Amino acid sequence: MPHLLIEILSEEIPARMQARAEADLRKLILEGLAAFGLKPQAARTFSTPRRLGLAAEGLPAASAAVAEERKGPRVGAPEAAIQGFIKAAGLASIHEADIVDDKKGQSYIARIHRPGRETTGVLAEIVPSVLKAFPWPKSMRSGYGDLAWVRPIRNVLVMFDGELVAIELERVPNRPETCGHRFHAPQAIPVRRFEDYERKLRGAFVMLEREERKATIIADARTLCAARNLELVEDMGLLEEAAGLVEWPVALMGDMDPAFLDLPSEVIRLTMRTHQKYFAVRDPKTRRLAPHFITVANIEAKDGGRAIAAGNARVLSARLNDARFFWAKDRETPLYTEERREKLKGLVFHARLGSVWDKVERVAALARDLAPICGADPDLCEEAARLAKMDLVAETVGEFPELQGQIGRLLYEAGPALSQKEGQESGKSAHGGSKAQSSIAAAIEDHYRPLGPNDRVPTDPVAVTLALADKLDSLVGFWAIDEKPTGSGDAFGSRRAALGVLRILLDNMIPLELQKGSLLVNHGPRYGLPGLLKAEDWAPLIADLTLGFLLDRLTVSLREEGFSPSHCAAAFETRLLGFSPLDLRRRVEALDAFLKTDSGESLLAGYKRAANILAQEEKKQPGLAQEIAAAPAAWDLLQEGAEKALFEALKAAAGEAQKSMAQGRFADAMTELARLRGPVDALLDGVLINAKDPSLRLNRLRLLAEIRSALLSVANFSKIEG
Repeated sequence: MPHLLIEILSEEIPARMQARAEADLRKLILEGLAAFGLKPQAARTFSTPRRLGLAAEGLPAASAAVAEERKGPRVGAPEAAIQGFIKAAGLASIHEADIVDDKKGQSYIARIHRPGRETTGVLAEIVPSVLKAFPWPKSMRSGYGDLAWVRPIRNVLVMFDGELVAIELERVPNRPETCGHRFHAPQAIPVRRFEDYERKLRGAFVMLEREERKATIIADARTLCAARNLELVEDMGLLEEAAGLVEWPVALMGDMDPAFLDLPSEVIRLTMRTHQKYFAVRDPKTRRLAPHFITVANIEAKDGGRAIAAGNARVLSARLNDARFFWAKDRETPLYTEERREKLKGLVFHARLGSVWDKVERVAALARDLAPICGADPDLCEEAARLAKMDLVAETVGEFPELQGQIGRLLYEAGPALSQKEGQESGKSAHGGSKAQSSIAAAIEDHYRPLGPNDRVPTDPVAVTLALADKLDSLVGFWAIDEKPTGSGDAFGSRRAALGVLRILLDNMIPLELQKGSLLVNHGPRYGLPGLLKAEDWAPLIADLTLGFLLDRLTVSLREEGFSPSHCAAAFETRLLGFSPLDLRRRVEALDAFLKTDSGESLLAGYKRAANILAQEEKKQPGLAQEIAAAPAAWDLLQEGAEKALFEALKAAAGEAQKSMAQGRFADAMTELARLRGPVDALLDGVLINAKDPSLRLNRLRLLAEIRSALLSVANFSKIEG
């Protein structure tokens, strides 16, 4: 079958957009072909800084003819229904439809016949449509009419079965050619097929596949390091970006002044990574940075890259000199100073929630409340809270915002946390002892974590407490001013904060009940802003935040782990306990494991049978539900051995299950309930529930209700599917 090649040649595509653009191009082109019944056997995409493309194998030369029948509304249906049918079926009028008789009367039916189309004609139609609607995060005018693209387009190549497909796209060139490397081989290269295209480009210094460029960069960088007994500091994010900046990667090692190694390693690495796209290098024995770096050039220089490396070293030195100036200035004063505190008072956190210092005061108070639950020292947590935001007004963080928290830790470790004057005014001093200081340092750096799904979670109790307090304070505040995330946006990162809270609690096994009690309700008035909320309004607001938003985030998280949505819904019967994410997760785990056993499956089936019988009877007789609930099943009304056995089993199992639930031993509770499997089956299979004697019938229904109640005490089994 014929092959397809599409290449959009343009000016430099930003590296961060290339992978997503490949996925979008594949999706849009294949969907467009599929709409005409065309499906290739295989397809691959590729991108470089100057081109985005797709190659497909085994694409039919033409689409097959289509004949289908589409049933429409009944004759005499409302006009709106008829017009909708005409539009959907592609008819000119209802007279083009046939009328058929069925059991319900006469209805319209459209018999649609579409002839096959040549693939070249389909491509000529869909490629311009895809390019005009391409979802770039940012785009600009191409220079040809109103067409918008990420960068100006130089040529659109569409080859099918070795022939050029003519594309009409606002005067954009449509030539059967491409071009090679901008410097090594800028001349036009004629193209017919993909194999020919890929081979010629490699000869013109273009590696088409991003994964190959990544592999080349990392292999060459490791080789350069090994030659000097050094080790590459690998960075997958930087590798992805570097591969998107070059078409012919050439790794080079450069040198820097060893004097710069006095700077914090975080500052050096960030300067290299963010500003220059360099990889750091370290001594494998000491694990300390070495005075070298790896840069990736896009050219094979005649001098082996010495001039390029030297030029990059000069640029890096200039950047590190700036960093040295800011770092030296920050080191002149302790982390906690009156001047920095006053600056935080003038730094707005949110117009309706006060300054950053206002947030510091709230977080310090909330951290003291959380400390006992997290196993931390309240005094250490409060001190860490008053230090954690100080680096936001440091010169180094102003230049390198990504290092907030890390710079605070370094400044704290470099000298006393409080100046002498500030210590006298506040009555506080830095806690003595290396362990306490280590905990405070960890809290200063880690209180923003986790920043995303792949970021690490704090583990030190003080850091855990401060990270929770910082995120919960933001969530409560944004809920109070109704700045909640929407389907289209999350301006204040509430989803990330919520997932951070949940990961901290789950990873550190902290049984914090977010909704039950007054911890967050009492935190509300600490905002102290006029017209925010009345005291009585905080409880329902916290319930909406915890039982709504945070519970939804936990559900999403557990589903991503592979737990069944219906198992989550069954376990999240929050009226049965306070909202402790740790307990809810354990509950889902226990329920999931239980329902995978034979006893669990059988007991679930028994619950559903009992619940269905009760529902049917309660529906037939109004007031029966209240009558059943008015009293438990009576022993003296039990006649059959199966119902007596179930009565005894229920009494024992329900009691033990309740004890286990109260102690958080959910798996044990499930085990106790599993003992009911046999007695429940015996009752439902061998005893007539709807006995003729009204008293016997009511008593047996009460026994079924007790089965339902016992199982609902651990999970809402009615929500379990299957």
